[in-house]
Amino acid sequence: MIFPHYEKTKMVYHLVNINYLQEILDTGISMEGRSNSSGNKYFYFNEFLDQYKPNNIPPWVIRKKAIFASLNFKKDTHWHSHSALLAMKIQEDKCWIANENLANEIYDPFILQDIQQFNQAKKYMEKFGDRRAWEYWENSLSFKENLTIKRDLRENYDEEVMIFHDIAPRDIQCLMIVTDHCEFTPSKWQQHYKKISQ
Repeated sequence: MIFPHYEKTKMVYHLVNINYLQEILDTGISMEGRSNSSGNKYFYFNEFLDQYKPNNIPPWVIRKKAIFASLNFKKDTHWHSHSALLAMKIQEDKCWIANENLANEIYDPFILQDIQQFNQAKKYMEKFGDRRAWEYWENSLSFKENLTIKRDLRENYDEEVMIFHDIAPRDIQCLMIVTDHCEFTPSKWQQHYKKISQ
């Protein structure tokens, strides 16, 4: 993993497009500002998963309203170009953990199911969609519970942190800028562009 475990850092990590970096550093990240709209590619998928949330999960856990983050990243992670990696402090009692791998199993079929060229996606969703959505929630747990049992360290458990509170600018730190070819800390980025601008 790239970073020490959360128990040492007390940080989670969030990747954003660099076009939003200034706004985030100035005003933070709000649930309202990040909430999904009909134009968001994840909106209907998140709505689909929310339908299968069992009653034993708190009512405030609503995937389509979450700010998503990660506890860590593998060393061979392939970053999106033109992104900024942020470290964020969170309120542990307002966060939930789930296995992103289970969501990813049905994301592509869900999105493609109404395209005739990919009609097997609809058959897959009809057969497995409900079950996979149920498994997603069945394998989720509170952030604090995960600190005890560390499900995120299990093989094939690619945790996603769902955050259900606003994050103030003081709780956000930019760790890295990702370009097409390189990854820079903010200070290394400054040095690089100072050098090539001379």
